Amino acid sequence: MRLTTKGRFAVTAMVDLAIHGGRGPVTLASISERQRISLSYLEQLFGKLRRNNLVESVRGPGGGYYLARIAAKIKIAEIVVAVDEPLDATNCGEKGNCLDGKPCLTHNLWMGLNEKIYSYLDSVNLQQLVEGQAQTVSSVAPVIMTRQIIK
Repeated sequence: MRLTTKGRFAVTAMVDLAIHGGRGPVTLASISERQRISLSYLEQLFGKLRRNNLVESVRGPGGGYYLARIAAKIKIAEIVVAVDEPLDATNCGEKGNCLDGKPCLTHNLWMGLNEKIYSYLDSVNLQQLVEGQAQTVSSVAPVIMTRQIIK
């Protein structure tokens, strides 16, 4: 099981939007530049995020995207699911037809893992990631350089 770049990039872009969105709409070009994600890929992702009511857009000069609701009300699981990212550790797409039309011996194990992953991502909201990022940035000790004068 893996979370592909689609889900990872969508979450990363949403965190960036939440961090920078307080000053008005954020352009995908600025997210692309800061996060080093292809602009065309972001356009695809944000189309899905908009259709799932996670972001709203403003057209024209000064336009861009902003969160459709406050960051604390957006669950990470919603973002991942919105971009069609399957959270599936089974080989059968959760259908239970892994081995000759029947569940394999470990089907329930992988189904349980799916539930745990979804439950975890559903327990984390966008605001928590924003706050975690702020703590990471502020916990880095500043480097103070002094100029030594030699006489």
